[in-house]
Formats: sequence, C-alpha cells, structure tokens
Amino acid sequence: MITLADVAVQLKAARYAVGVSQTELARRAGVARTTVSRMESVAKGDMSVSVLLRLFEVLGYEFKTVKSGDTRTLEDILAEQRAEDRT
Repeated sequence: MITLADVAVQLKAARYAVGVSQTELARRAGVARTTVSRMESVAKGDMSVSVLLRLFEVLGYEFKTVKSGDTRTLEDILAEQRAEDRT
C-alpha cells in the first residue's frame, strides 16, 4: 500500500523532474508555496486530494487507480504514462 509519505516523495520527484521551484509550482497551481512545502513533507499528516491532483496536473502528471496486488509501482505507472504521451 502506498503511504502519504510515498506520495510526498513522488510529488517532490515530479517537481524536480520538471525543473520548477516550489514557488513556481505554487504560482502555476494557484496555491501558497507553503502548501507545496507541506504536501512534499506531509507536515500536517494529511493532504488535500484536490490540491494534490492539481499540483500533479500542473507538473504534467495524472493519477490512475491500480488494483491492489498489481506488481507495478507508481514509478512504473508514471513511466508508462510518459511513454503513452510521446506516441
């Protein structure tokens, strides 16, 4: 099972991959920079799903559900999505 900490790591990795700062991501998503920081560190122990989805969308990613027990990781799924987008 993926944890909030795992999602936070993926958000930060996606931001780094795109090459934007927390400030720039926040500006593009219409949220405060502190919100991005909090989402990347799980500072309050929870995440707003709508904000999380918006941040990933701004970075060019989207969430897809995967049946439990699927051997693919979130990283595998993101790689597949990137490959699909190139075709």
